[in-house]
Amino acid sequence: MSKRLVMIGNGMAGMRAIEEIMEIDDALFDITIFGAEPYPNYNRIRLAEILTGEGTVAGLTLNDAGWYETAGITLHLGKKVVRIDREKHRVIAEDGTTAEYDVLILATGSHPSMIPVPGTDKAGVVPFRNIADTNAMLAAARVYPRAAVIGGGLLGLEAAYGLLYQGMQVMVIHDQPHLMNHQLDATAGRMLGSRLAAFGMDVRTGVQTTEILGDDRVTGLRFADGSGIEADLVVMAAGIVPNTDLARQAGLDCGRGITVDAHMRSISDPAVYAVGECAECDNRTHGFVAPLFAQAKVLAAHIAGRQTAPYRDTAHGTQLKVSGVDLYSAGDFGATEGAEAILYLDQGMDIYKKVVLRDHRVVGCVLFGDTADGPRLLDLIRSQADVTAIRSQLLQAGAASSPGMQFSAGPAGFSVVCGCQGVVRGDVVEAIRGYGLTDIYGVMSETRAGRGCGACHGAIQALLNETMSGVAA
Repeated sequence: MSKRLVMIGNGMAGMRAIEEIMEIDDALFDITIFGAEPYPNYNRIRLAEILTGEGTVAGLTLNDAGWYETAGITLHLGKKVVRIDREKHRVIAEDGTTAEYDVLILATGSHPSMIPVPGTDKAGVVPFRNIADTNAMLAAARVYPRAAVIGGGLLGLEAAYGLLYQGMQVMVIHDQPHLMNHQLDATAGRMLGSRLAAFGMDVRTGVQTTEILGDDRVTGLRFADGSGIEADLVVMAAGIVPNTDLARQAGLDCGRGITVDAHMRSISDPAVYAVGECAECDNRTHGFVAPLFAQAKVLAAHIAGRQTAPYRDTAHGTQLKVSGVDLYSAGDFGATEGAEAILYLDQGMDIYKKVVLRDHRVVGCVLFGDTADGPRLLDLIRSQADVTAIRSQLLQAGAASSPGMQFSAGPAGFSVVCGCQGVVRGDVVEAIRGYGLTDIYGVMSETRAGRGCGACHGAIQALLNETMSGVAA
């Protein structure tokens, strides 16, 4: 008889864990999933594509209702779990629906951080985390002219660009000296601000919001220096907070997130696992998809009784999904003690590159305007290979190879194709040849490459063109 597996949460990290478990043994568990939203699993990190008209809810869906049915999974959509009874091994939803478990996975994700200022409860103040938020932003854009986005990180800038596309006047307010301060250094951050300003976006950095103005509905913002702006829509994109309330109520150990060991199992209860933005492993939580998918893979193997290496953090690349902006960063790109930087700046072409070395090994990089070297540099950060022999070539796309190091030209010349899913060049080429694939959607289906942020679609297409050309020849 199959064990009963219940998962609370129906997002990307949790569903990746379920997919991995079923690939190991689809008869191992009788699976029940609760999702608070009324939608099956969709690609949350590409929500901005709905704002820009590049995507639809159906297009972002990763596992539709038919997939769950075919897989034999009991799916409860629109049902928020409000209690975990660890003694009786059951969960209880808001509407009274219950499910008993032998193994429980918490994939409760996170919620937006609402800055602690008066007025966050006014109409027209929305976060940007789900489909409902996106629909609210679209509705506002059809009626009102002015939007303010609080937060100059990845999510905030993608929201701002989408609202600009919708015809709104958009201002981005960021309390740090430059945009994307966690992913870019000051030079790249300033260049990004200038590029967005050229698009028509008003960018203000180093500004602290102190109040959201208006009676029932937002009318503007006031800043710490006494100045203010008018705004009809305020989008909160100032970070995320792990959803741990349910776990805390159940008596599970929590720090910032739900505390788990290196196999994603709760340190409080061996029957409970956590994965995704809600999980805290080795005193760290994550908001990027690549480490969350890596966690899901480790969890799946462990829960299925397979020997597997514990989860360990690795460097991952960051890109901004805004048309006309090419940037990439990875690893530790700060000029810390013992590190040295190789810099390239072409102001006329608006290109900036920085590679940070420590002990002759690449530890970080920032690229703006030309990101072709990014995946190769990520390979070197992960491998920690000594780059003394190719130091002068690190920022030259297509540089000559050193023994044991692949530095071939073009987007197909690096090993990691999809950083979100951890899919390498060989996986894609093998799938194209083995299954006779002819388009990106086939590659996505067979390898999962491209099912994350979507930034690798160009590299996948390049491999398709190269491989199909080789087959035809």
